[in-house]
Amino acid sequence: MSMSLNPRILDWRGRRVWLIGASTGIGAAFARLLLEHGARVALSARTEAALLGVAGGHAQALVLPADATREDELRAVAARIDAAWGGIDLVVYLAGTYAPLRAWDIDLGQIKRTFDINVIGCYGALAAVLPGMLARGNGAVAIVSSVAGYRGLPNALAYGPAKAALINLAEALYLDLAPKGIAVHLIDPGFVDTPLTAQNEFSMPGLISAAAAARAMLRGLERGEFETHFPKRFTLWMRLLRLLPYRLYFPVVRRFTGL
Repeated sequence: MSMSLNPRILDWRGRRVWLIGASTGIGAAFARLLLEHGARVALSARTEAALLGVAGGHAQALVLPADATREDELRAVAARIDAAWGGIDLVVYLAGTYAPLRAWDIDLGQIKRTFDINVIGCYGALAAVLPGMLARGNGAVAIVSSVAGYRGLPNALAYGPAKAALINLAEALYLDLAPKGIAVHLIDPGFVDTPLTAQNEFSMPGLISAAAAARAMLRGLERGEFETHFPKRFTLWMRLLRLLPYRLYFPVVRRFTGL
């Protein structure tokens, strides 16, 4: 008997997928992988030229630029996908930003930008797609968070709380939407080699390529997992840290981060 919390995806051919945050990193790699598997993929991000590069002229790709922080633009793109393909089977919210931030360098502008892109933009995407999915009684939502959202970490004064909000959001969405036939997936990567992580000035354990991250995402969606986390050689340790009491957690984090 399957223990999957969502329906399995057995065939990507013809599946209508909207990727928000598809111009670089995991989003770009995932777009290419889905196209290889026969999916129809709508690619959104702010930079049209980058999206065109990812699409590579593929007949199954739609390039639809949008700013993830602009709800009106997201709604307009969702309407264009619906007009072209008759609906959206899966929306994946990958848009995100990261800047290292410590308590003595609080920057309210950076914090607001982090939450606007990582969290508020996700709500805008949900508002754009959920009415149609609920009307049809099927569809799927995938939210890319991070293991940085599991517990507080150094350098993550804005990024960590934003990713924690996405984890909580995905859990709340599942409780509401699963009974109505809508699948909800939570994607929690560890360190992935992207332009965002290139800012880090410390050793990143378990660092993997964006292509490897995309393959892990694909497997998790195909298996119908609620949470997909990777690479497991790193993320399993992060999950274990969630269980530690604070008197152990804080010393362990300080020791291993050196911060």
